[in-house]
Amino acid sequence: MQFQVPDLRLASAEIFMLLMACVILIVDLFVKDRKRTVIFVATQLTLVGAAVVTFATSTGEIGYTFSNMYVGDLMGDLLKLLVYLTVIIVLFYSRDYILEREQMARSEYYVLALFATLGMMVMISANHFLTVYIGLELLSLSLYALVAMNRDSVPATEAAMKYFVLGALASGLLLYGMSMIYGATGTLEITAVAERLYTGQANKPILVFGLVFLVSGIAFKLGVVPFHMWIPDVYHGAPTAVALFIASAPKLAAFAIVMRMLVNGLIVLAQDWQTMLILLAVLSMAVGNIAAIAQTNLKRMLAYSAISHMGFMLLGLVSGVVGGDARFALNAYSSSMFYVITYVLTSAGTFGMILLLARGGLESDQIQDFKGLNKRSPWFAAVMMMMMFSMAGIPFFVGFFAKFSVLQAVVASGNLWLAVVAVLFSLIGCFYYLRIVKIMYFDQPTNTTPIHAPLDMKILMSANGLAVALLGIFPQALMSLCAFALLRSL
Repeated sequence: MQFQVPDLRLASAEIFMLLMACVILIVDLFVKDRKRTVIFVATQLTLVGAAVVTFATSTGEIGYTFSNMYVGDLMGDLLKLLVYLTVIIVLFYSRDYILEREQMARSEYYVLALFATLGMMVMISANHFLTVYIGLELLSLSLYALVAMNRDSVPATEAAMKYFVLGALASGLLLYGMSMIYGATGTLEITAVAERLYTGQANKPILVFGLVFLVSGIAFKLGVVPFHMWIPDVYHGAPTAVALFIASAPKLAAFAIVMRMLVNGLIVLAQDWQTMLILLAVLSMAVGNIAAIAQTNLKRMLAYSAISHMGFMLLGLVSGVVGGDARFALNAYSSSMFYVITYVLTSAGTFGMILLLARGGLESDQIQDFKGLNKRSPWFAAVMMMMMFSMAGIPFFVGFFAKFSVLQAVVASGNLWLAVVAVLFSLIGCFYYLRIVKIMYFDQPTNTTPIHAPLDMKILMSANGLAVALLGIFPQALMSLCAFALLRSL
């Protein structure tokens, strides 16, 4: 067997990220500044550098390397660029929060964030089930450590333990599903699995059995019902800066592995996995929206909200193949991609507002903490209102067009009943989002101190709010970009 030299160009961004994370670890030994400004700047420059490398090496064509275990395509490049941007925003939002907490004001926070980002990059470009697993575990292990970073916090330690135990269970389900697929097809390479399914060289009963476990593992990573148990506890117990990280960028990587494994690899079994995803989507929208109404903690409310949003995102994935006909696939999958991108943008802004109000080492994660926010800062209240309106799907914010595009794909696939169910649960969800707006504008503040934020935080928060509003008015550019990226990648 002759060794083939891998095309390192396709993985150059990952190599750069790994090298820089190791360099930052070494540089930290010589940094005496408690604020770790050098490490913060180096981390942000690393993310910018990775974006430049990704952009420079992108050809728009599909390329494989490392014995076809790794793929470079336009969908992967776009998702990676969005992951870098999201992590940059997350780190800016988190800066003051972690400096006020001694246990978290360390360089390890930034290094773990880079390793988590590297895990997401590997997941996005995986063309082999084991590559998916390696990226997933790199991301998961980094997140477990981040959740537990504030060792003085009992809720954080408890959340990390729950996350670790349930995450290990989900990894076991995923690995067992992969082993079944290997037994049925004789390969773990995603494109080779698709080829053998298409030519009928697979054991169908074993394959469907493995598919159940595979979908269960994916469902845990997306945080959809009934594999959602970790989401509310982890969001609630984790430091808000870490909850922001978990609620944003990993959703993009989770979408990527769904596309790689189910759409690229198991599209022949679309009728089977679409049925499973329909059940998961309906349950997630029901449990997420109804349970969120009873919450008094904003982070916990957003956790249940995330469950319902991921359920909504799955609706696009279940509308791609209808009776073996894949005519609607591009429209359906691009609507799901658009939905997850806009959700990440809105979720980042919402958690950013919680971090903005958390001052003096105190958390501001109760819904009551937002009472009378309009009297303390009209502009920040307006930004939070934009986030809530977008999440509720109210015109003309980006969340409305995201939901509309998914519903359009569902109706086009003939699942009218599913669209009606989704609209009904979205109406229920409007209640708890609009309750936040009511509290900000019509309740008296318990704290009348004006909100003072650093200039970079003000600019970034304003840009985030305006992006949600402007993408709602001009959604076509991002929608077209998603469709084009998928067209050149599927």
